Amino acid sequence: MKKMLLSVLLAVSSIMAGPALAADKLTIDGSTTVGPIGDAFAEVFKDEIEITVSKTGSGDGAASLVEGRCDIAMMSRFMKASEFKTAVDNGAMPVAHAIAMDGVCVVVHPSNPVTALTTQQVRDIYTGKITNWKQIGGADKAIVVISRDTSSGTYETFEGLVMKKEKMSDGTEYVNSNPQAHTRVKSTEGAIGYVGLGFVDRSVKALSIDGIVPNRKTISEGIFPISRPLFLFTNGYPKLGSPAFRFCTYHLSEAGQEIIEAKGFIPVTAY
Repeated sequence: MKKMLLSVLLAVSSIMAGPALAADKLTIDGSTTVGPIGDAFAEVFKDEIEITVSKTGSGDGAASLVEGRCDIAMMSRFMKASEFKTAVDNGAMPVAHAIAMDGVCVVVHPSNPVTALTTQQVRDIYTGKITNWKQIGGADKAIVVISRDTSSGTYETFEGLVMKKEKMSDGTEYVNSNPQAHTRVKSTEGAIGYVGLGFVDRSVKALSIDGIVPNRKTISEGIFPISRPLFLFTNGYPKLGSPAFRFCTYHLSEAGQEIIEAKGFIPVTAY
């Protein structure tokens, strides 16, 4: 009986510690939103650890972690129950590390006179009920609707908090990343899209939603209607002192906080 109990405890300990990792190598995959943070953190450790960062979307990152193709999954949403089930069925135990706060910002071309919309108006644009900017106080110009692809965590956040599961119109144009959404909006006067806070600059204009402007305060406090945490996921809690542990806890350092701020996101620390 004691031997059986010991075997069970060792098995559980092995799962919670995560998979054995190469001492000097990490493979990271997932969200294009979290990607700039992943790239910047990888740059910090580049002389000590061989790190590969791929940005294929939150859903792909989750699948890669579950299938053992990466050590860390970058995700701009929490892992779904179905993904957890698949992980457990495959002997994996996903652990979330919240590393920053973000806002999904609704953006338009800087020349657009519209500065504010309600959540309902945004939803009506994306379902095709509103098709011209003049219907909501803008110029007489057709609205070009830009969305992230359906495997994106940013898409799923937008779908859940704005669309409320309503179907987007057939005329919606889907793009694969935040940079692509940003590029389409800044180059198209009639466009509307949505990107993470870190991708808002002077070449696009972020709208206030339900009377709330997306900024550090409103997002960190969860007041902005489309706020969300950003995550790194590992298979089990990383072994203390391991490359994965150091990478996943770097956001807690002053240097890590500075990087997150520099990338336009909101740190979870306040040094």
